[in-house]
Amino acid sequence: MRTLAPLALGLLIAVAPVEPVLAAAPSPAPQTMALEAVALPVIVDGRLINYVFCSIRLELYPNADGAKVRAKEEYFRDDLVRMGHRTPFTRKDDYTKIDDARVRAEIMRIAPGLVGPGVIRSAAVIRQTSQKLMTEPPPQQTHAHEIIP
Repeated sequence: MRTLAPLALGLLIAVAPVEPVLAAAPSPAPQTMALEAVALPVIVDGRLINYVFCSIRLELYPNADGAKVRAKEEYFRDDLVRMGHRTPFTRKDDYTKIDDARVRAEIMRIAPGLVGPGVIRSAAVIRQTSQKLMTEPPPQQTHAHEIIP
């Protein structure tokens, strides 16, 4: 037993400097945060015709403070609702969905002001649920109807 002790000690000393390097090799997984569902209006010709409930996921950079972003969640939701009434995220081809590219762009526009630059990597609309089941929008008329007296 005493003859193996120096050999084990030598092996431990040789491997010890390599262990921290191996432990640091995997990069941290990106943090994600889901916003609570937010109701965005569908407005056509100045009339509110529907609401679409959207679930949104934010992907944060690895060094971001998730608690700081979570504390600002209601500000993200408030901005989306205000912007949705000012310039609606309505799609022209489907009144049961919103234009998710515009929603993502709006989140990325306000993120640096709310949580600082370099915190949110991307945003994604992961689910859209319409309040009302609606038919397709009517086709656009290109000419006025003629009125015959």
